[in-house]
Amino acid sequence: MKTYKYLFLLIGLSIIGCSDLEEHPVGLLSPDGFYSTVQDIQTGVDGSLTHAMNEQIWGRKLSMSLLVRSDMVKLQSSQTYRLEMDMHSITGDNEMVYDPWRRIWLGIAAANNTIAGAEDVAVDEEVKNPVTAQAYFARAFYYFHLVRLFGDIPYIDTPIDDLEAASTVGLTPEAEVYENIISDLQFAKTWLPNTQITRSRPSKAAASSYLALVYLTMAGTSDNTYFQKAFDEAKEVIDNKGVYNLDLDPDFQTLFNANKIDASLEPIFVLDYNAYEADDNGYDQTAPMTGIRGDDDDQGWSVLVPTMAVYESFDPDDYRTNVSFQTEATIGGVTVDYTQFTISGHEHAANRPYIAKYTRYPGPYARSNKRATSHNNSMLRYAEVLLIAAEAGVEIGNPLALDYINQVRARARKGGASTSGGYTEVVIPPSAVPADLTSVTVEDVLEERRIELAFEGKRWYDIKRRKLGDQVFSASGYEGAKPDWNSSVDYDTPIPQDEIDSNPNIGN
Repeated sequence: MKTYKYLFLLIGLSIIGCSDLEEHPVGLLSPDGFYSTVQDIQTGVDGSLTHAMNEQIWGRKLSMSLLVRSDMVKLQSSQTYRLEMDMHSITGDNEMVYDPWRRIWLGIAAANNTIAGAEDVAVDEEVKNPVTAQAYFARAFYYFHLVRLFGDIPYIDTPIDDLEAASTVGLTPEAEVYENIISDLQFAKTWLPNTQITRSRPSKAAASSYLALVYLTMAGTSDNTYFQKAFDEAKEVIDNKGVYNLDLDPDFQTLFNANKIDASLEPIFVLDYNAYEADDNGYDQTAPMTGIRGDDDDQGWSVLVPTMAVYESFDPDDYRTNVSFQTEATIGGVTVDYTQFTISGHEHAANRPYIAKYTRYPGPYARSNKRATSHNNSMLRYAEVLLIAAEAGVEIGNPLALDYINQVRARARKGGASTSGGYTEVVIPPSAVPADLTSVTVEDVLEERRIELAFEGKRWYDIKRRKLGDQVFSASGYEGAKPDWNSSVDYDTPIPQDEIDSNPNIGN
């Protein structure tokens, strides 16, 4: 029975549609007999990417675990599996481990099926490869998450139809997995168009930007060869932003406003929920997980809340502070500041500023607590490409690094249409903060990433690739000491125990 279960997780044939991809479920797909047209390839790609929008990945389990494992969010919940994530005492029986693992494999398997099925579509490569390349991108996207989470993992790039083979697959070294990811992204970069009808479909810029991030991750703390590759890939995107129709959005708030985000040039690759609500596991739960418990604005769950030290680490005159934090709420008809949020009486409420990026402008939503929002969750946006180039540029001594980081800071100074922490939108005027830097270090860029990309699921990966755990989880960290933190083992997530029980070859 366990062997059958493992096989099912790897094959992953169930595919659901969503938002700009597919409006309705398309059932169970197999590479045999289904693929005959380019549109069939697109359907397979859309199905693969849909898995990322499940509650088990970016709807809740993975996105929330990345937040709580970082040093930016304090857990306001007593569930054991969440506490393990927060304290870095994670076991292989944790549902925030095995749910993302399973769903990511479903996405990979769907991409593998699509790539294999595309071989049966009898049209010229110039016609089908730009669509098939999306499946290569999807496979790279999923494996990039897996390898950063788990380290050595199985690597499977073909459909699984052999029960015995599936039950004996072994681990592939992390370095080899990265090389396969690079190969997929290079194929995608070769064939994808410069732009797409929606940014929930990968473009050439998305492939190149992810290559830059992969190289930056592989560089770790010292590999100048990969820093140079990261810089070159990111610079290619920056130099061709007009061709790729990319730029910094003039208003930082727009990036988290579901009513305006579709017109923004900044997102490079997004998961676009667009009020998607196929079933109880298929919608975005980021807003309620980070929302204020007991407020009149649809009542969030108050699960993930920044510490005061995190809030105080942001400059109050930096526009991004206004966009990132909610400091006022109406509770029981009374508007209060964050020092009084606990008047709701709920045990999870906290007298601290809350995360505002996902709760302030959720757009149309179909359920309470702002679930099933219309958010486009940016997996990668142009500001991050500038910061990738800045970080790699510092490492290789390229003077452009200073210009790239200052472009991000200059946008923050512009202000925009947001709130000052409450519910009434006002135009926040330009500010002198943050000022341009006159020189730049790696630490400057990492700090800029922490502020610019706060609560977007990036910080944990930065902590891991730069080996910052001993520093940020010490007594001087924003959350105080994490006594269970052990840098020798805790950078990698344990592979789910039931998978190891099914196949001991993947045990670490």
